[in-house]
Amino acid sequence: MEEVDAPVVGHLEDIPVGEGRAFAVAGDQVAVFRLRDGSLRALDAVCPHRGGPLADGLTDERVVVCPLHGYTYDLATGQEMSSGATGVCAYQVSADEGGAIRIGPRIAR
Repeated sequence: MEEVDAPVVGHLEDIPVGEGRAFAVAGDQVAVFRLRDGSLRALDAVCPHRGGPLADGLTDERVVVCPLHGYTYDLATGQEMSSGATGVCAYQVSADEGGAIRIGPRIAR
């Protein structure tokens, strides 16, 4: 995983494997997901459909499902997969050897 040059927002201990957590980043809420293979993904934390908390959604290795209405977002790109609705922004994210999480610039919407 390529390390991101950005301020630390949290720690791996904050995110159980297979779950997500929301962090405040420069005035935005960003959901960071710790996948079962140990990798991290980051998306806007709020579903644009009805404001659902994406960090609380169910994930697999590829998508997160909004807990309110089932909109499904690709964890790499933020593209909405179930209906073609508006997507969310994806961000660069990394953790260093000590587990410090850094969220970089947006990589896709």
